[in-house]
Amino acid sequence: MNIIPVILAGGAGTRLWPLSREEKPKQFHDLTGDGTLLEKTIKRLMPLDPAMCLVVT
Repeated sequence: MNIIPVILAGGAGTRLWPLSREEKPKQFHDLTGDGTLLEKTIKRLMPLDPAMCLVVT
């Protein structure tokens, strides 16, 4: 059985308003100074085969 990691990176991030806007939702913000939320999630999955990861926006 193969496991396919799925990253859910959708939504408008309205609870982070006014920092998060439609043109730049929260998953694309660097909130901690070491990468965006999406980048940090992808880095955690690097031990797996990146070709098998699915990002849903």
